[in-house]
Amino acid sequence: MPIPPNSGDANATPGAHPEIPPGPKARASRTTPRKKSADAPVRKRRPKAEAGATPGIESVTGVDQPPAPGEIAIRCIDYGPDALADRSFATIDECLEAARPTGTTVRWINVDGLHPYVVNRLRSAHGFHTLAAEDVLRTSQRPKVETYEGNLFIVARMLMWKDDALHHEQLSIFLFKDTVLTFQETAGDCWDPIRLRVQKPSSRLRAHDPSYLVYALLDAVVDHCFPILENYGELLEQLEIDVLDDPGPQVQRRLHAVKRELGSLRRVVWPLRELMRELHHEDTEAIAPAVRTYMRDVHDHTVQVMDIVETYREMAGGLNDLYMSAVGNRMNEIMKVLTIMASFFIPITFVAGVYGMNFENLPELKWKYSYLAFWGICLTIVSALLIYFWRRGWLGRR
Repeated sequence: MPIPPNSGDANATPGAHPEIPPGPKARASRTTPRKKSADAPVRKRRPKAEAGATPGIESVTGVDQPPAPGEIAIRCIDYGPDALADRSFATIDECLEAARPTGTTVRWINVDGLHPYVVNRLRSAHGFHTLAAEDVLRTSQRPKVETYEGNLFIVARMLMWKDDALHHEQLSIFLFKDTVLTFQETAGDCWDPIRLRVQKPSSRLRAHDPSYLVYALLDAVVDHCFPILENYGELLEQLEIDVLDDPGPQVQRRLHAVKRELGSLRRVVWPLRELMRELHHEDTEAIAPAVRTYMRDVHDHTVQVMDIVETYREMAGGLNDLYMSAVGNRMNEIMKVLTIMASFFIPITFVAGVYGMNFENLPELKWKYSYLAFWGICLTIVSALLIYFWRRGWLGRR
Protein backbone atom coordinates (compact mmCIF):
# COMPACT_ATOMS: atom_id res chain seq x y z
CA MET A 1 0.00 0.00 0.00
CA PRO A 2 1.59 3.26 -1.01
CA ILE A 3 2.27 5.92 1.60
CA PRO A 4 1.34 9.41 0.49
CA PRO A 5 4.09 11.96 -0.09
CA ASN A 6 4.74 14.49 2.61
CA SER A 7 6.31 17.90 2.69
CA GLY A 8 9.50 17.70 4.70
CA ASP A 9 12.66 19.68 5.21
CA ALA A 10 14.33 21.81 2.62
CA ASN A 11 17.19 19.34 2.35
CA ALA A 12 14.88 16.36 1.76
CA THR A 13 14.19 14.96 -1.66
CA PRO A 14 10.86 15.97 -3.20
CA GLY A 15 8.06 13.60 -2.33
CA ALA A 16 10.12 11.91 0.39
CA HIS A 17 8.25 10.70 3.42
CA PRO A 18 9.52 11.52 6.92
CA GLU A 19 11.11 8.73 8.85
CA ILE A 20 8.40 6.80 10.65
CA PRO A 21 9.19 3.98 13.05
CA PRO A 22 8.11 0.72 11.41
CA GLY A 23 4.86 -0.69 12.64
CA PRO A 24 4.55 -4.09 14.28
CA LYS A 25 4.64 -7.21 12.16
CA ALA A 26 1.26 -8.74 11.59
CA ARG A 27 0.94 -11.81 13.72
CA ALA A 28 -1.96 -14.17 14.04
CA SER A 29 -1.80 -14.28 17.83
CA ARG A 30 -1.99 -10.56 18.39
CA THR A 31 -5.79 -10.43 18.27
CA THR A 32 -6.34 -13.21 20.78
CA PRO A 33 -7.13 -12.20 24.37
CA ARG A 34 -4.09 -12.05 26.58
CA LYS A 35 -3.85 -12.55 30.29
CA LYS A 36 -2.50 -9.61 32.21
CA SER A 37 0.89 -10.17 33.70
CA ALA A 38 1.34 -9.69 37.40
CA ASP A 39 4.29 -7.38 36.65
CA ALA A 40 2.37 -5.28 34.13
CA PRO A 41 2.22 -1.59 35.07
CA VAL A 42 -1.08 -0.47 36.51
CA ARG A 43 -2.49 2.61 34.86
CA LYS A 44 -3.12 5.34 37.39
CA ARG A 45 -6.54 6.82 37.74
CA ARG A 46 -6.85 10.36 36.51
CA PRO A 47 -7.85 12.90 39.14
CA LYS A 48 -11.54 13.60 39.09
CA ALA A 49 -13.55 16.64 40.10
CA GLU A 50 -16.61 16.19 42.26
CA ALA A 51 -20.01 16.40 40.63
CA GLY A 52 -21.30 19.97 40.71
CA ALA A 53 -17.86 21.40 41.48
CA THR A 54 -16.65 24.63 39.95
CA PRO A 55 -15.59 24.07 36.32
CA GLY A 56 -11.90 24.36 35.69
CA ILE A 57 -8.69 22.80 36.88
CA GLU A 58 -8.95 24.44 40.31
CA SER A 59 -11.52 21.86 41.39
CA VAL A 60 -9.35 18.86 40.43
CA THR A 61 -7.86 16.87 43.28
CA GLY A 62 -4.09 17.19 43.64
CA VAL A 63 -3.73 20.54 41.91
CA ASP A 64 -1.68 21.86 44.87
CA GLN A 65 0.45 18.75 45.37
CA PRO A 66 3.60 18.68 43.22
CA PRO A 67 4.75 15.31 41.88
CA ALA A 68 7.98 13.70 42.96
CA PRO A 69 11.04 14.85 41.00
CA GLY A 70 11.34 12.77 37.84
CA GLU A 71 7.82 11.37 38.08
CA ILE A 72 6.71 13.55 35.15
CA ALA A 73 9.14 13.70 32.23
CA ILE A 74 9.57 17.27 30.95
CA ARG A 75 11.60 18.09 27.87
CA CYS A 76 12.18 21.61 26.59
CA ILE A 77 13.57 22.36 23.14
CA ASP A 78 14.42 25.96 22.28
CA TYR A 79 15.40 26.57 18.69
CA GLY A 80 15.84 29.22 16.09
CA PRO A 81 17.55 29.63 12.72
CA ASP A 82 21.02 29.70 14.30
CA ALA A 83 20.55 28.31 17.81
CA LEU A 84 19.32 25.16 19.54
CA ALA A 85 19.01 23.99 23.14
CA ASP A 86 17.56 20.60 24.08
CA ARG A 87 17.12 20.10 27.82
CA SER A 88 15.25 17.79 30.20
CA PHE A 89 14.01 18.81 33.65
CA ALA A 90 13.03 16.83 36.73
CA THR A 91 10.42 19.38 37.88
CA ILE A 92 8.17 21.88 36.17
CA ASP A 93 9.54 24.71 38.31
CA GLU A 94 13.06 24.14 36.96
CA CYS A 95 11.68 24.21 33.43
CA LEU A 96 9.81 27.48 33.93
CA GLU A 97 12.83 29.11 35.55
CA ALA A 98 15.14 28.15 32.67
CA ALA A 99 15.89 31.15 30.48
CA ARG A 100 15.69 30.96 26.72
CA PRO A 101 19.10 30.83 25.05
CA THR A 102 20.06 33.74 22.84
CA GLY A 103 19.05 33.34 19.23
CA THR A 104 16.10 30.99 19.82
CA THR A 105 12.65 31.99 18.58
CA VAL A 106 10.49 28.95 19.42
CA ARG A 107 10.14 26.97 22.65
CA TRP A 108 8.62 23.49 22.66
CA ILE A 109 7.78 22.02 26.06
CA ASN A 110 6.67 18.39 26.01
CA VAL A 111 5.22 16.77 29.14
CA ASP A 112 5.00 12.96 29.37
CA GLY A 113 2.40 12.14 31.97
CA LEU A 114 -0.55 14.11 33.31
CA HIS A 115 -0.45 15.71 36.73
CA PRO A 116 -2.79 18.52 37.91
CA TYR A 117 0.03 20.47 39.54
CA VAL A 118 2.19 20.46 36.40
CA VAL A 119 -0.71 21.46 34.14
CA ASN A 120 -1.79 24.22 36.51
CA ARG A 121 1.75 25.63 36.81
CA LEU A 122 2.01 25.84 33.02
CA ARG A 123 -1.43 27.43 32.92
CA SER A 124 -0.32 30.08 35.41
CA ALA A 125 2.90 30.73 33.47
CA HIS A 126 1.38 30.90 29.99
CA GLY A 127 -2.13 32.05 30.76
CA PHE A 128 -4.26 29.50 28.92
CA HIS A 129 -7.86 29.01 30.00
CA THR A 130 -8.74 26.94 33.06
CA LEU A 131 -11.32 24.95 31.08
CA ALA A 132 -8.64 24.00 28.55
CA ALA A 133 -6.38 22.95 31.43
CA GLU A 134 -9.19 20.76 32.76
CA ASP A 135 -9.65 19.18 29.31
CA VAL A 136 -5.98 18.20 29.32
CA LEU A 137 -6.65 15.98 32.32
CA ARG A 138 -9.94 14.61 30.97
CA THR A 139 -8.47 12.09 28.56
CA SER A 140 -11.81 11.10 27.01
CA GLN A 141 -11.99 14.29 24.95
CA ARG A 142 -12.98 14.13 21.31
CA PRO A 143 -10.38 15.58 18.88
CA LYS A 144 -11.15 19.28 18.53
CA VAL A 145 -9.68 22.75 18.14
CA GLU A 146 -10.63 25.72 20.29
CA THR A 147 -9.56 29.31 19.87
CA TYR A 148 -8.80 31.34 22.98
CA GLU A 149 -7.38 34.80 23.38
CA GLY A 150 -3.67 34.52 22.71
CA ASN A 151 -3.52 30.78 22.04
CA LEU A 152 -4.98 27.85 20.15
CA PHE A 153 -5.95 24.65 21.98
CA ILE A 154 -5.87 21.37 20.02
CA VAL A 155 -6.90 17.92 21.21
CA ALA A 156 -5.91 14.93 19.07
CA ARG A 157 -5.42 11.21 19.55
CA MET A 158 -2.25 9.27 18.78
CA LEU A 159 -2.29 5.63 17.72
CA MET A 160 0.54 3.46 19.02
CA TRP A 161 1.34 -0.23 19.07
CA LYS A 162 2.48 -1.35 22.52
CA ASP A 163 2.67 -4.79 24.13
CA ASP A 164 1.14 -6.53 21.11
CA ALA A 165 -2.00 -4.41 21.27
CA LEU A 166 -3.35 -1.25 19.70
CA HIS A 167 -3.45 1.76 22.00
CA HIS A 168 -4.52 5.33 21.50
CA GLU A 169 -3.98 8.20 23.87
CA GLN A 170 -4.96 11.84 24.05
CA LEU A 171 -2.60 14.58 22.90
CA SER A 172 -3.16 18.14 24.08
CA ILE A 173 -1.38 20.94 22.21
CA PHE A 174 -1.28 24.65 23.03
CA LEU A 175 -0.05 27.01 20.34
CA PHE A 176 1.18 30.45 21.40
CA LYS A 177 3.01 33.20 19.56
CA ASP A 178 6.43 31.74 20.29
CA THR A 179 5.71 28.62 22.36
CA VAL A 180 4.19 25.19 21.87
CA LEU A 181 3.06 23.05 24.82
CA THR A 182 2.30 19.36 24.33
CA PHE A 183 0.86 16.97 26.92
CA GLN A 184 0.86 13.18 26.59
CA GLU A 185 -0.73 10.57 28.81
CA THR A 186 2.32 8.30 28.86
CA ALA A 187 5.91 8.33 27.66
CA GLY A 188 6.65 7.17 24.13
CA ASP A 189 5.41 8.80 20.94
CA CYS A 190 5.94 9.07 17.19
CA TRP A 191 7.73 12.42 17.34
CA ASP A 192 11.34 11.26 17.37
CA PRO A 193 11.73 12.13 13.65
CA ILE A 194 10.56 15.66 14.49
CA ARG A 195 13.17 15.95 17.23
CA LEU A 196 15.84 14.77 14.81
CA ARG A 197 14.74 17.31 12.21
CA VAL A 198 15.01 20.11 14.74
CA GLN A 199 18.67 19.22 15.23
CA LYS A 200 19.43 20.04 11.58
CA PRO A 201 20.22 23.73 10.93
CA SER A 202 18.76 23.48 7.42
CA SER A 203 15.43 22.13 8.63
CA ARG A 204 12.30 24.11 7.82
CA LEU A 205 11.32 23.82 11.47
CA ARG A 206 14.24 26.09 12.39
CA ALA A 207 13.11 28.75 9.91
CA HIS A 208 9.35 28.83 10.60
CA ASP A 209 7.15 29.96 13.45
CA PRO A 210 5.57 27.63 16.09
CA SER A 211 2.55 26.89 13.89
CA TYR A 212 4.83 24.94 11.55
CA LEU A 213 5.93 22.82 14.52
CA VAL A 214 2.27 22.09 15.31
CA TYR A 215 1.78 21.05 11.68
CA ALA A 216 4.80 18.73 11.88
CA LEU A 217 3.52 17.13 15.10
CA LEU A 218 0.04 16.49 13.70
CA ASP A 219 1.49 15.26 10.43
CA ALA A 220 3.60 12.69 12.30
CA VAL A 221 0.53 11.54 14.24
CA VAL A 222 -1.46 11.00 11.04
CA ASP A 223 1.40 9.43 9.06
CA HIS A 224 2.06 7.02 11.92
CA CYS A 225 -1.31 5.41 11.11
CA PHE A 226 -0.04 4.10 7.76
CA PRO A 227 2.41 1.45 9.11
CA ILE A 228 -0.31 0.22 11.47
CA LEU A 229 -2.82 -0.01 8.62
CA GLU A 230 -0.31 -1.87 6.46
CA ASN A 231 -0.05 -4.55 9.11
CA TYR A 232 -3.82 -4.81 9.32
CA GLY A 233 -3.86 -5.33 5.57
CA GLU A 234 -1.35 -8.18 5.89
CA LEU A 235 -3.35 -9.67 8.74
CA LEU A 236 -6.57 -9.58 6.70
CA GLU A 237 -4.80 -11.34 3.82
CA GLN A 238 -3.60 -14.05 6.20
CA LEU A 239 -7.09 -14.37 7.67
CA GLU A 240 -8.51 -14.86 4.18
CA ILE A 241 -6.12 -17.77 3.62
CA ASP A 242 -6.99 -19.26 7.01
CA VAL A 243 -10.72 -18.93 6.35
CA LEU A 244 -10.39 -20.89 3.10
CA ASP A 245 -7.96 -23.51 4.45
CA ASP A 246 -9.21 -24.13 7.99
CA PRO A 247 -12.32 -22.13 8.99
CA GLY A 248 -12.24 -23.00 12.67
CA PRO A 249 -13.63 -21.11 15.69
CA GLN A 250 -10.20 -19.56 16.40
CA VAL A 251 -10.21 -17.89 12.98
CA GLN A 252 -13.63 -16.42 13.68
CA ARG A 253 -12.47 -15.04 17.03
CA ARG A 254 -9.44 -13.40 15.39
CA LEU A 255 -11.67 -11.98 12.67
CA HIS A 256 -14.05 -10.41 15.17
CA ALA A 257 -11.09 -9.01 17.14
CA VAL A 258 -9.78 -7.32 13.98
CA LYS A 259 -13.22 -5.87 13.28
CA ARG A 260 -13.34 -4.40 16.79
CA GLU A 261 -9.89 -2.83 16.41
CA LEU A 262 -10.79 -1.37 13.02
CA GLY A 263 -13.91 0.11 14.60
CA SER A 264 -11.70 1.69 17.25
CA LEU A 265 -9.44 3.07 14.51
CA ARG A 266 -12.43 4.60 12.78
CA ARG A 267 -13.59 6.31 15.98
CA VAL A 268 -10.13 7.87 16.33
CA VAL A 269 -9.55 8.91 12.72
CA TRP A 270 -13.01 10.27 11.92
CA PRO A 271 -12.91 13.25 14.33
CA LEU A 272 -9.21 13.75 13.52
CA ARG A 273 -10.20 14.38 9.91
CA GLU A 274 -12.67 17.05 11.03
CA LEU A 275 -9.98 18.57 13.24
CA MET A 276 -7.57 18.97 10.33
CA ARG A 277 -10.30 20.44 8.17
CA GLU A 278 -10.99 23.08 10.83
CA LEU A 279 -7.29 23.89 11.17
CA HIS A 280 -7.03 24.30 7.40
CA HIS A 281 -9.98 26.71 7.31
CA GLU A 282 -9.43 28.30 10.74
CA ASP A 283 -9.20 32.07 10.42
CA THR A 284 -6.75 32.79 13.23
CA GLU A 285 -3.46 34.60 13.54
CA ALA A 286 -1.99 31.64 15.44
CA ILE A 287 -1.50 29.69 12.20
CA ALA A 288 0.59 31.38 9.54
CA PRO A 289 -0.99 31.55 6.06
CA ALA A 290 1.88 29.53 4.58
CA VAL A 291 1.33 26.76 7.15
CA ARG A 292 -2.35 26.35 6.22
CA THR A 293 -1.25 24.83 2.94
CA TYR A 294 0.63 22.18 4.90
CA MET A 295 -2.44 21.65 7.09
CA ARG A 296 -4.40 20.88 3.93
CA ASP A 297 -1.83 18.20 3.10
CA VAL A 298 -2.36 16.60 6.52
CA HIS A 299 -6.12 16.75 5.97
CA ASP A 300 -5.63 14.86 2.71
CA HIS A 301 -3.67 12.21 4.61
CA THR A 302 -6.45 11.81 7.18
CA VAL A 303 -8.96 11.35 4.36
CA GLN A 304 -6.76 8.65 2.87
CA VAL A 305 -6.37 6.94 6.25
CA MET A 306 -10.13 7.03 6.69
CA ASP A 307 -10.67 5.50 3.25
CA ILE A 308 -8.25 2.69 4.05
CA VAL A 309 -9.95 2.01 7.39
CA GLU A 310 -13.36 1.84 5.70
CA THR A 311 -11.95 -0.49 3.03
CA TYR A 312 -10.48 -2.81 5.65
CA ARG A 313 -13.73 -2.81 7.61
CA GLU A 314 -15.58 -3.88 4.46
CA MET A 315 -12.93 -6.56 3.89
CA ALA A 316 -13.39 -7.82 7.45
CA GLY A 317 -17.15 -7.95 6.91
CA GLY A 318 -16.64 -9.82 3.63
CA LEU A 319 -14.30 -12.28 5.36
CA ASN A 320 -16.97 -12.92 7.97
CA ASP A 321 -19.43 -13.80 5.19
CA LEU A 322 -16.74 -15.93 3.56
CA TYR A 323 -16.20 -17.73 6.86
CA MET A 324 -19.91 -18.54 7.16
CA SER A 325 -19.94 -19.79 3.56
CA ALA A 326 -16.83 -21.90 4.14
CA VAL A 327 -18.34 -23.43 7.28
CA GLY A 328 -21.58 -24.13 5.38
CA ASN A 329 -19.68 -25.74 2.49
CA ARG A 330 -17.70 -27.84 4.90
CA MET A 331 -20.91 -29.01 6.54
CA ASN A 332 -22.37 -29.82 3.11
CA GLU A 333 -19.31 -31.95 2.30
CA ILE A 334 -19.72 -33.87 5.54
CA MET A 335 -23.42 -34.42 4.89
CA LYS A 336 -22.64 -35.59 1.34
CA VAL A 337 -20.19 -38.21 2.63
CA LEU A 338 -22.69 -39.43 5.21
CA THR A 339 -25.46 -39.55 2.60
CA ILE A 340 -23.33 -41.58 0.20
CA MET A 341 -22.41 -44.01 2.96
CA ALA A 342 -26.09 -44.38 3.86
CA SER A 343 -26.93 -44.96 0.17
CA PHE A 344 -24.61 -47.96 0.15
CA PHE A 345 -26.15 -49.58 3.19
CA ILE A 346 -29.84 -48.92 2.51
CA PRO A 347 -30.24 -51.58 -0.28
CA ILE A 348 -27.97 -54.01 1.58
CA THR A 349 -30.06 -53.54 4.71
CA PHE A 350 -33.20 -54.21 2.68
CA VAL A 351 -31.83 -57.51 1.31
CA ALA A 352 -30.60 -58.56 4.74
CA GLY A 353 -33.96 -57.66 6.24
CA VAL A 354 -35.91 -59.76 3.69
CA TYR A 355 -33.89 -62.89 4.31
CA GLY A 356 -33.73 -62.27 8.01
CA MET A 357 -37.49 -62.62 8.47
CA ASN A 358 -38.71 -65.57 10.54
CA PHE A 359 -40.86 -67.21 7.85
CA GLU A 360 -40.70 -70.95 7.25
CA ASN A 361 -41.28 -70.91 3.48
CA LEU A 362 -38.22 -69.09 2.18
CA PRO A 363 -36.86 -71.38 -0.55
CA GLU A 364 -33.45 -69.66 -0.78
CA LEU A 365 -32.69 -70.44 2.83
CA LYS A 366 -32.25 -74.18 2.04
CA TRP A 367 -30.11 -73.58 -1.04
CA LYS A 368 -26.49 -74.44 -0.31
CA TYR A 369 -25.19 -71.40 -2.28
CA SER A 370 -27.56 -68.90 -0.68
CA TYR A 371 -24.84 -67.32 1.53
CA LEU A 372 -22.55 -66.71 -1.44
CA ALA A 373 -25.48 -65.41 -3.46
CA PHE A 374 -26.34 -62.94 -0.72
CA TRP A 375 -22.83 -61.47 -0.73
CA GLY A 376 -22.79 -61.46 -4.51
CA ILE A 377 -25.99 -59.40 -4.55
CA CYS A 378 -24.59 -57.00 -1.95
CA LEU A 379 -21.30 -56.49 -3.81
CA THR A 380 -23.14 -56.02 -7.08
CA ILE A 381 -25.36 -53.32 -5.57
CA VAL A 382 -22.37 -51.54 -4.00
CA SER A 383 -20.38 -51.72 -7.25
CA ALA A 384 -23.30 -50.40 -9.26
CA LEU A 385 -23.75 -47.50 -6.83
CA LEU A 386 -20.02 -46.71 -6.91
CA ILE A 387 -20.00 -46.56 -10.69
CA TYR A 388 -23.15 -44.43 -10.72
CA PHE A 389 -21.85 -41.94 -8.12
CA TRP A 390 -18.48 -41.71 -9.87
CA ARG A 391 -20.06 -40.99 -13.27
CA ARG A 392 -22.24 -38.31 -11.72
CA GLY A 393 -19.13 -36.66 -10.22
CA TRP A 394 -20.11 -37.27 -6.63
CA LEU A 395 -17.02 -39.36 -5.87
CA GLY A 396 -13.40 -38.74 -6.76
CA ARG A 397 -13.99 -35.55 -8.75
CA ARG A 398 -13.67 -31.85 -7.72
